[in-house]
Amino acid sequence: MDKEIIRRIEELDKKYAAMGQDLKSYLDGLLVSNYPTYWEYIRLETLLTLQQPKTDFPDELIFIGYHQITELYFKLVLHELEQIAYNGKEVLSSGSNLGWKNELNKGEFIMRLQRINEYFAALTKSFDIMVKGMEKSQFLTFRMALLPSSGFQSAQYRKIEICSTSFIHLVSKESRHLFTEEEHPDIRQMFEYIYWKLGATELSSGKKTLTLTQFERQYSEELIGLAEQYQERNLWMKYCSLSREEQEDPELKQALRQLDINVNVNWPLVHYKSAVRYLQQDTKDIEATGGTNWQKYLPPRFQKRIFYPSLWSEQEKEEWGKGWVHEVLSDSLRQ
Repeated sequence: MDKEIIRRIEELDKKYAAMGQDLKSYLDGLLVSNYPTYWEYIRLETLLTLQQPKTDFPDELIFIGYHQITELYFKLVLHELEQIAYNGKEVLSSGSNLGWKNELNKGEFIMRLQRINEYFAALTKSFDIMVKGMEKSQFLTFRMALLPSSGFQSAQYRKIEICSTSFIHLVSKESRHLFTEEEHPDIRQMFEYIYWKLGATELSSGKKTLTLTQFERQYSEELIGLAEQYQERNLWMKYCSLSREEQEDPELKQALRQLDINVNVNWPLVHYKSAVRYLQQDTKDIEATGGTNWQKYLPPRFQKRIFYPSLWSEQEKEEWGKGWVHEVLSDSLRQ
């Protein structure tokens, strides 16, 4: 028998022995197991049944499919954020289980940040499917069957924000002064002033929309718990845990700056571009499905939400997102 095969069998025997298991039983199971197939491995048949339009308009399938793809990308982003937060996984010397590394390697930090940025780049670039891929008349009709659901209710996106920065930077800019003087501001208290609540208010009365009350009922406690868990593990805190020399690495700083732009400028801006195309009219703007105030909620220059303010100059912060919004608005009105 090939020596490499013998060596691997011996390694397998050690692995299962360490867990009190009998290798022969696992080999018997391998002998009777079927070969895996692509469609079974990715649950293709199940996946293709998850698109369930609520109307008969053909373009609603595009709308559902793209949002499901988006959530899958968000899941990959959160996977990378978890790896950074807990310093990545490694196989223990016994080969029997997984454990956590004790320190975050700068190279791994950069690699995972770049992965996240690639995911967001793919999402942003592909958003033209939403901007140009649906007939306006179809969208403006079938969207009424979706009330009061909204992309605003994407809990995974909120989790990405929470895991990426110190929580104070998610508090609305009008309310941050309430907490900036506290050394360890309370997460639960800050959550009451989180920026996205201002975007989910009724345009006429200023009251919470049903979209927001549904979301809070479903996810508030989970998000507060995550914020408390990541208070010392968010991306900024992990960056600060590196040595001064590592923090000054140009590639690392650029990866963090790009993430800031991707999440706080590019991603809301492509939504704004879509809203302008579908919801803006000459006489008045149409409300979003959740009644969210998209005109004030989406443009980055209004929110001034910046994950890593110390990595940007005062002029860059002052002009945050301004140029992008003007450019997109002009392009959309010309179409």
